[in-house]
Amino acid sequence: MVKDRMTVLSAMMDQGVIPVFYHPDVEVCKKVIQACGNGGAKCIEFTNRGDFAAHTFYEVTRYFDKADPSIIMGVGSIVDAPTAGIYIANGAKFVVGPLLNPDVAKVCNRRKIPYSPGCGSASEIGFAEELGCEIVKVFPGGSVGGPEFVKSILGPCPWTRIMPTGSVDPSEESLRAWFGAGVVAVGMGSNLITKQMLERQDYAGIEAKVRDTVQLIKTIRGKKS
Repeated sequence: MVKDRMTVLSAMMDQGVIPVFYHPDVEVCKKVIQACGNGGAKCIEFTNRGDFAAHTFYEVTRYFDKADPSIIMGVGSIVDAPTAGIYIANGAKFVVGPLLNPDVAKVCNRRKIPYSPGCGSASEIGFAEELGCEIVKVFPGGSVGGPEFVKSILGPCPWTRIMPTGSVDPSEESLRAWFGAGVVAVGMGSNLITKQMLERQDYAGIEAKVRDTVQLIKTIRGKKS
C-alpha cells in the first residue's frame, strides 16, 4: 500500500477514529494493532511514552511492513523535532502532538509526513494551518470547549479539519455530538482499548469494539449527509 501524505490523510478521515495506544511489550502491540486493523482502523497512533518507546515502535513497524502492509503506523505525544525525526526514520507515517511546535512541522513537511499538533485556540489552529497542517488536533478536547468549540471555529473557518482527542468515547451520544459539530476524525485511547481488555488479552473484543465504532461513525456521517 502506498503511504504518501495524501493517502494517509484520506485514510485517517475515512476511518474516522484513530486508536491511540502504547504498551511496552512488542508482542502485545502487534496483537492490539492487528485487532484495530482487522476492525477497520488501519491508522494507529502509537504513543511516545515510557523508556525505549521508539525501539518498541521500530520493532512493531518492521513487523507490519511484512505481516500487514495495509497498517499505517503513526506516532503521538511528539513535542520536539529530534524525536519526530527518530520516529519518522523508524517508519512513522503521521505525527501527532499535544502542542504546536513549528520545528516539528518543518521536519514533517520536509518528509511529506502529516502533522497534527495539539491546539486549543483559534490562533493556534490558524498558525498550525500556516505551517501546513491539514488536520489539527484539538486537545484536550473536552477542556477547551468540546463540540461547541469545534462549531465556533468552523463558523468563520469552514476549511479547518479538526480531530479532537480527550473527552471522546465510543458511545453514540459522544460521537454524534463531535461529528455533528463537524470534526473529520477523533482520537481515542483507553475508552476504546480499555485496561480491562488488555488485562484479559481480549484481542477479539478490541477488534469488535473498533469495528462497531468505525461502523457507528459511518452511520452518523450517513445520516448527517
